[in-house]
Amino acid sequence: MFETLNAPEQDKIFRLTGAFAADPRPEKVDLLVGLYRDAQGQTPVMEAVARAERQIIETQTTKAYLGFGGDPGFLDGMRKLLLGDAVPEGRVAGIATVGGTSALRQLFEMVRTHAPGARVWVSDPSWPIHEAMTTSMGFESRTYRYLDRATNGLDRDGMLEDLRRAQAGDVIVLHGCCHNPTGADLSLADWEEVVAICAKTGAIPLVDVAYQGFGDGLVEDMAGARLLAERLPHVMIAASCSKSFGLYRDRAGAAFVVTREGQTRDATQGHLVVTNRNVYSFPPDHGARIVDVILHDADLRSLWEAELTTMRETIQSNRRALADALRAETGSDRFGALAAHRGMFSLIGATPEEVAALRDDHAVYVVGDGRMNVAGLRAEAIPHVARAMAAVMG
Repeated sequence: MFETLNAPEQDKIFRLTGAFAADPRPEKVDLLVGLYRDAQGQTPVMEAVARAERQIIETQTTKAYLGFGGDPGFLDGMRKLLLGDAVPEGRVAGIATVGGTSALRQLFEMVRTHAPGARVWVSDPSWPIHEAMTTSMGFESRTYRYLDRATNGLDRDGMLEDLRRAQAGDVIVLHGCCHNPTGADLSLADWEEVVAICAKTGAIPLVDVAYQGFGDGLVEDMAGARLLAERLPHVMIAASCSKSFGLYRDRAGAAFVVTREGQTRDATQGHLVVTNRNVYSFPPDHGARIVDVILHDADLRSLWEAELTTMRETIQSNRRALADALRAETGSDRFGALAAHRGMFSLIGATPEEVAALRDDHAVYVVGDGRMNVAGLRAEAIPHVARAMAAVMG
């Protein structure tokens, strides 16, 4: 078998990351990988995280296995962080996972086991892993319209028209907030429409929550997911702690299913645990333990929320500054949607040729589809990025 293998294509983003590292130009700007960067261009360890780690090191007395489902304290904290009091605890089944990507995988594994004929609906565009994962797992994958490329805003009518074609048992992948890669989010009225469609069709939402707190706030960013959970019998949630807690390399995440109380919830919990057991037995604990400590320590939680607020406000400030600079450079409001977007990313509407020109002629690195990591944009680089975009994209 191994003699016949051909090397897979290298990940495009990380190939560009290598090119950026080798670029000698001092004015180069890295807007590729989804990392938050501070004013010094670093991805810092949050102070709340550092303090929680010190507390863990000083008090932890064992590295023995936890249960297959993960630490109950972490799961309790994450459930409350995501859902608040939208649903009773007795409706929620959950497991700790290896980051948010693994949370998605475990939920899809459960769907594949118990409803192998389900179709999976993914927004166009979306995080590439959504379609890559479902296709590799053998699901029939469908797309629904999402981005209005003329305005870089939400194609609301197209989205709703496509979602109405979903059938009972289909899975609809939704971005809880800070849509990746577009930055265009649903309004509460849009979420109401999605609830109505799912209630009518019997489709099951799977909400991917990777950026809670990066949009409008910890509570505000979950308004749509909580609405789904309140009004629908079944909702799946895949949550990542990579961005909100800065735990990128520690791979802490959780998969939840909101369902009916009693036997249905208990059976769901059991099958989620079996899914973990069959894939990697016990989920890692260190990152999850950090989150557990922060969410259950009033002082650390207050510090974490303040740090998260600073990160969110920095991203939004940079968004507005870039939109203003582009308005000044181009004399138009063509890029005005950047200021209205939320989260780490935006699509800037660049063609592959324009992306190449930004990189080759101006040392501004964005992904080939025109996705920009706004969270990697430092204030002093904004004038250069705006001039480059105006020169290349008119």
